[in-house]
Amino acid sequence: MTYQITVQPSGRQFSAEADETLLDAGLRQGVLLPYGCKDGACGACKGKLLSGSADMGDAPLPALKDEDRAAGMILFCCAKPTSDLSIECKQVSSASQFPVKTLPGRIEKFEKVAPDVVELHLRLPASEELQFFAGQYIDILLKDGRKRSFSLANAPRADKMLELHIRHVPNGLFTTQVFTTMKARDILRFSGPHGSFFLRTQSTKPIILLAGGTGFAPMKGIVEQAIADGCTRPIHLYWGAKAKADLYMNDLPEQWAAAHPNIKYVPVLSEPAADDQWNGRTGFVHQAVLADFPDLSGYQVYACGSPVMVDIAKKEFVELNKLPEEEFFADAFTFSTT
Repeated sequence: MTYQITVQPSGRQFSAEADETLLDAGLRQGVLLPYGCKDGACGACKGKLLSGSADMGDAPLPALKDEDRAAGMILFCCAKPTSDLSIECKQVSSASQFPVKTLPGRIEKFEKVAPDVVELHLRLPASEELQFFAGQYIDILLKDGRKRSFSLANAPRADKMLELHIRHVPNGLFTTQVFTTMKARDILRFSGPHGSFFLRTQSTKPIILLAGGTGFAPMKGIVEQAIADGCTRPIHLYWGAKAKADLYMNDLPEQWAAAHPNIKYVPVLSEPAADDQWNGRTGFVHQAVLADFPDLSGYQVYACGSPVMVDIAKKEFVELNKLPEEEFFADAFTFSTT
């Protein structure tokens, strides 16, 4: 059975089969709805069902709370149509602008930058290119058909290199391989680009980038792209970590801030070690933003980190500091040990 899907307020329409999600149907036809994890955990694809009906399945959905369901909200990555329907969603752009490809990549650089973080560079084949927005992610394709998602930590580059920051997840199937057996010149297959986490360049509003841990990776790409484009919008980067060693590229944002008057950098540690000799900000990173910006009504916020950090940041920025909900863009990291 095929159903007609209408996206408001754009009026864009596409068709969806009864056995496919709204997100998959949209992507298949070049309609890029907001999304991140694609498994119901991050909430980036949350939108309102204006008319019609959809099946959300029986599995628990961490990103869809009871009050969301009561307000008519659905997750496009999980919802399958059971009738023609209309949804409310700010369409991002045309997915066909950057086609998703499946490619091999050779590990060109493999460097441990923190006790539990590896900086990995993948080189594309000479005959291939990958177009993407800084901030998007790729899926590493494992031999058994499973996949692992990692944000691209660089802006598009002429040398066809892709940079990833990979944190070791205890007992994690893939990340344990990364930290024990993987080496330079190994080949990884991946698909991408994916996701709708990238800078909205049509806006002139000042920007707040909120990163937790390796959530710094997509922020690095976004800042690199902004610098390359000559962006003059104020950019305030907040990077939260547990201890100083977890700010694994701290010198780089310090260099950005020193070289570019529109870029400000604030590192925040939640549990600095005794030998860190830390004189900077402490506590939760989103609380530093709350303290520094009591009125966020004229800002855009881009957040990347754990689902807990992203959820509480959005809630408090909107409720306490007047951030328009549509100006909060997020990519929440979820981890798998299987």
